[in-house]
Amino acid sequence: MPPHVRINNAFARSTPHHPRLSLALYIATIFAAVSGAAFAALGGAPDPRTLGASGLAALAGIGLALLARRVRDLRAALRTLARHNEELATRNWELAEAEERARTLIEQQGDFIVRRDADGRITYANDAYCDLAAAPRAALTGTPAAPAVLVQGDTGVQADGTRVHDQQIMGPLGPRWIAWRESWVRIDGGRRVELQGIGRDVTDRAEGELALALARDQADAANRAKSRFLATVSHEIRTPLNGILGMTSLLLDTPLNPEQMSYARAVKTSSDALLTLIEELLDFSRIEAGRLELERRPFRLAPLIEDITELMAPRAHAKGLEIACYVDERLPARVVGDAARLRQVLLNLAGNAVKFTATGGVAIVVEPGIWPDEISLTVRDTGIGIAPENRERIFREFEQADSGRARGHGGTGLGLSISARIVERMGGRISLDSTSGAGSSFEVALALPAADPDAEIAPPPDLSGRAIMVASPRGIEASLIAQRLGRWGAQVCVVADAEVACALMPERDWHAVLIDLDLGIAQATALAAAGRGHAARRLVLLTPLNRHELRDLKDKHFTGYLIKPLRAASLAIRLGGEEMDSADIAATDADDTAEEPRAVPAAPPAGLAVLVAEDNEINALLARALLAKLGHRVVITGNGEAALESWLAAGAAGTPYDLVLMDVQMPEMDGIEATRRIRALEAARHLPRMPVLALTASALGEDREACLAAGMDGFIVKPLDRDRFAETLAAIAPLKPLAA
Repeated sequence: MPPHVRINNAFARSTPHHPRLSLALYIATIFAAVSGAAFAALGGAPDPRTLGASGLAALAGIGLALLARRVRDLRAALRTLARHNEELATRNWELAEAEERARTLIEQQGDFIVRRDADGRITYANDAYCDLAAAPRAALTGTPAAPAVLVQGDTGVQADGTRVHDQQIMGPLGPRWIAWRESWVRIDGGRRVELQGIGRDVTDRAEGELALALARDQADAANRAKSRFLATVSHEIRTPLNGILGMTSLLLDTPLNPEQMSYARAVKTSSDALLTLIEELLDFSRIEAGRLELERRPFRLAPLIEDITELMAPRAHAKGLEIACYVDERLPARVVGDAARLRQVLLNLAGNAVKFTATGGVAIVVEPGIWPDEISLTVRDTGIGIAPENRERIFREFEQADSGRARGHGGTGLGLSISARIVERMGGRISLDSTSGAGSSFEVALALPAADPDAEIAPPPDLSGRAIMVASPRGIEASLIAQRLGRWGAQVCVVADAEVACALMPERDWHAVLIDLDLGIAQATALAAAGRGHAARRLVLLTPLNRHELRDLKDKHFTGYLIKPLRAASLAIRLGGEEMDSADIAATDADDTAEEPRAVPAAPPAGLAVLVAEDNEINALLARALLAKLGHRVVITGNGEAALESWLAAGAAGTPYDLVLMDVQMPEMDGIEATRRIRALEAARHLPRMPVLALTASALGEDREACLAAGMDGFIVKPLDRDRFAETLAAIAPLKPLAA
């Protein structure tokens, strides 16, 4: 590369970085070149004139060079400016297009867009807002115009300061609901300049919400009306049903021939079925209305299960079925939950099990669940079973597995649906395991925490190493007895044949032998005789229907008896006490209090003076008969006003009543108003408070609350249950809120 080219390149590279030095070098170069050329042109004589002329020529050359350089720089700048102008023009055109698109988008936007200054005057409104205001943009700009507001909705402010609210305004097409979002925009120097509002027509949504709210209110009203209707119908049905059941019970207490007794029992059975149907319909109504209330109170688990089993036993035994229960000893004695609803669920499941079982029996097994505090309650049967395609359907309302015209079992199909909803409401689950023709197993899993978490579980009897024989031709209760005895440490042998049991008897010394009377009286007594020298305890197992056999069994080598279905406490007493050396069944009767029917409490010796306010003649007659049988003195009145007059007259005569049974619904003056007046007079005259119990067929909670608010002390629900009625009357002396 030639030297001058390298010099030019180096000069060009250094020029942007050192402009002043470059300029100096440039001038020096021009000066040297021009002066040298001029000096050479003038002859090269070093005289002052030659040097001066060379210098002037050099200066002129420098001026011309600088001017040329400046012209070149200006041309470059002009070219750069031209390119920049083109770029700016292109950008301005793009911005204009973008602005036009944005303006067109805003103008044609379906939402309503409006901007107002700090004084509320419109600075901009899009076409949609102009259409809403029914005015052109020019007429709106600069004015505070706004559509007429018919309804102002609630206002909210979001985290970023945006104000949101709904308005119903009058538009050109009639009332419209607009959802507004308002925020300040274009902040200049910290000062808010314009308030931008963006509105959207939400009339369809608002009207849908209003329609939904209206439909919900109508549904709630319909539910309330339905509940009230069912309660009213229930009351009207319960009132005559009370007479039917009560009079039938009184009739059954009179001397009847076998045919009459059969007819009377059929009437009572049908009435009980009708009462059950009414209760199911009312429960279903409460659940549908979302008014199913649950309690959380401590209760004893094992007695509840055993009570349910005993309650279902007569129905099972009448069909020739077994029924038994087993409650695992590892469970707490007392748990917290709704005992009444749990009882309802298990009664329903056990009732269905008995209903759909023809042979075999039913077992209720209660064991710990898979989660902490969870309890598994299983009802197993050997009935007809449920086909796989019907397992989900039977939990629906008014559905049954056998739903054809020729079905063999009646019922509403509400029981399982109600049970499933109660279990769900209690936070549990219900499941079904069934094989068609081979029985069903319903499991209910509920969280029932221990009422006393720190309480120690009572130890069961220690039967470690003791041999016990269970001789029974039936397998359900025998297997549960064997399971319980095995957990108590016993060595259990279950035998289904009396001859085999007799053959095994001499093989060892038995702590006890449990002999089921279902073996037959002859076989049972023969087995008891064979065990006299080998078993200290020889206990006969029988049902309440067979209790009349006890008199004949006293001298048949038995040392005691147990009533089926067995209670764990009774079994523990029989097997854990001292050995019995004599066949004295009568002496063991006192220990079987858990298996005896509950005795009706005796009436107070002198009886009570009872005022009954009841407008239904049959129910009044029934109340008179029941009270008279219990030894009480009765006065009947037909309405609340007559009851009030009778109460006043008795007090004035110095023979006040001990108790008032007040029907709630009566003509002229109802029971609630009559009770209010009695309480007011007691307060005004400083009289002692007299117990007032409501006679009611109503099942609604608000009706009961109204009774308590009026001053009543409790309820006696129709149809009257004679035993509970007697218990309530026996508890009148120590007055407290009562319910029967």
